[in-house]
Formats: sequence, C-alpha cells, structure tokens
Amino acid sequence: MLGRMTPRDPQAPRLARLAALIADETRAACLLALLDGRAWTAGELARHAGVAASTLSEHLGKLVAGGLLTEERQGRHRYVRLADPRSAHLVEDLASQLSPEPARRPRGLRESSAGSAMARGRTCYDHLAGRLGIAITDAMTERQLLRQDTGFALTDAGLEWFAATGIPLDRKSRRPLARACLDWTERRPHLAGVAGAALCRHAFDEGWCVRIGTERAVKVTAAGERALTELLGIRPPTAR
Repeated sequence: MLGRMTPRDPQAPRLARLAALIADETRAACLLALLDGRAWTAGELARHAGVAASTLSEHLGKLVAGGLLTEERQGRHRYVRLADPRSAHLVEDLASQLSPEPARRPRGLRESSAGSAMARGRTCYDHLAGRLGIAITDAMTERQLLRQDTGFALTDAGLEWFAATGIPLDRKSRRPLARACLDWTERRPHLAGVAGAALCRHAFDEGWCVRIGTERAVKVTAAGERALTELLGIRPPTAR
C-alpha cells in the first residue's frame, strides 16, 4: 500500500513564477542594469538590452506585475527602477552564483576601459562594490568596526564610527544593519545593508566619489582619497 502523499508546499508555484520571471535574457539584462539604483527610461533599457521598444515594454510589464520593478510616468517618458532593496538583493545574490567568465580579449579600448572601471569601483544598487568596496570592508574589519566571523555585523565601535563621521543609520529599517554581498568581480563579500547604503550615499553627498561613464562605475576623487585615508587608513591606489 502506497504511503500518503505529502502535500505540496504552497510556496512552490509562487517560487516557480518568480524564477520564470527572471529566466529571460532580456529581463535579466534590465535587472542587472537597474542595479545602479537609478530610474531608467524604457527607451534607455531597450537600447541597453538591444531589443525594440515594443518588445521591451512587454518585458517591463511582466517585471512590474511580478513586483520586481516599480514604474512612474513623467510626460511621455516611462521610468522604471527596482522595486525595493529585497529585489536588488535577489538579483545580486543570483549574479554572485555565476562562475567567472573565461578570460577573453576586450573588443576595443572602450570595452577594456569600462571593464577596468567597473572592477575598480562601482555601485551595487545602493552600496559600493568592486575593489573600492572590498578595500572599505577590509579596512573596517581590521579596525574592528565590522565583524565577519559570525556573519556581517557592526561592532559598538563601528556604530560610534558612523556617528562620529556624521553618517546617520536608520536603526528602524527592516533591512539588516550590515549585510554581506558577494562581489562578482572580487569573489569576496563587501558591505551592504543599511550601513553600506548610508556610507555610499554619504560618499556621493560629500564628493568622495563621482559616477563615470554610463554604467555603474564610480571614481574616487581627491577629496575622497583624503577622507578614506584619514578615516580608514585606505591609501591610493587601493582607493582608486
């Protein structure tokens, strides 16, 4: 006699729908582009993904309906962005599971320069990544502002450091105060969460970093080099 069948987990259909929503190359390209944390127009995303505007519109509709994107209209333009940090973390975590691509020659100087800039420093949704993000994370850990041995967590000294530096932390946020995000170029975790977002926002507000190009790449300014050296002991060219 066959045993009684175990009821299927009610979450299974929802998980399958979410996976199917992401499992499309055009939609995946849009989600990765939107990790820069900014709102893009539908036209910009269509050019980025290399598809017709009408095709892209259909894909965006599915992503909005699925809760991964949110949209707003200003005049004739339709702007979309990732719906919330949870959506960004989902895309980040999936991207970090990819094996590194086999090394190949860049197709030109522009591609080589863009790739190098992204590896040096970039935004990963709302926090800093690349060698810059890793350098900051390592420096905070060495100074016992951040712990990584039992998961990512700010220490009491770390909380005091943020306060003394003038970087407010939203302690009431439902997001983790500190979160590890696996860096897809460095293959090591960098600081995300409330603290990572606050530090990134402060870096832009204070002119420590500026965006370069049309991707997520960022550059540390002279003021940023001085601040990172003074506050965390990070010296050029590590900060660049």
